[in-house]
Amino acid sequence: MSGTVDRRIRRTKKAIRDALVSLIEEKGFDALSVKDITTRANINRGTFYLHYKDKYDLLDQTLEEVTQDIENILLEIASLSGIDVVNDHLPLAIVIKLFEYFKANARLMQAILATKGNNALQTQIKKTMWHHVFEKNSATLIKKEKLLVPAEYLISYIAAAHFGVVQEWLDRGCRETPEEMARILTSITFRGPLFAAGLSSHSL
Repeated sequence: MSGTVDRRIRRTKKAIRDALVSLIEEKGFDALSVKDITTRANINRGTFYLHYKDKYDLLDQTLEEVTQDIENILLEIASLSGIDVVNDHLPLAIVIKLFEYFKANARLMQAILATKGNNALQTQIKKTMWHHVFEKNSATLIKKEKLLVPAEYLISYIAAAHFGVVQEWLDRGCRETPEEMARILTSITFRGPLFAAGLSSHSL
C-alpha cells in the first residue's frame, strides 16, 4: 500500500514541477501564483500545501533536489584516482552522465537558472565540493596540501567555469551531444583553457 502512496506522491510532485516549469517559461516566476500551478497541474490547493508552503518553497525544494542529483554525479568524479584520470575513459563516462542529466532536465534547469540565477546552484555545489573534497577527504585525486593556489579560489573557478559551459550549452538548445560536451569539458578541465584555445607553452 505504501508503494502505491509513494508512486502517487511522486506523480503529484512531478505534475507540480512540470506546471512550475511551463509557467516560468510563459510568464516568469514573479507573475505566477499557487492557483496557476494547481490549475495547470490539475490538483487542488490542499494537495499542493501538503507538500509545499508556497511557490518559493516549491522552487527551493526543486533546487535542492536538482543539486542533490548533480552532487551524486560529481562525487563519482571526486572519488577518481590519478590512474583513473590517466585512463580517461572512466571520467569521460561520468561527465557524459552529467550532461545526459542536464539534457533530460533541460527545461527544468533553464527555469531554475532563469529564476534563481546560477549563483544559487553554484553556491550549493561549491559547499558540497568543499565538504567532500577538503572536509571529508572523499576526493582521492585532489589533496589540499598539494594545491598550488588557495582552495577557495580553485573551487570557485571550477564551479563558475563549468556552470558557464553548461549554461551556454543549454542556451544554445543542447546542439552538441552529451558525448561531445563531455569531451569539450574534460579537455578544458584537464588540459586548461589556454590549451583549448590552441596556445602552447612555447607561444606564451
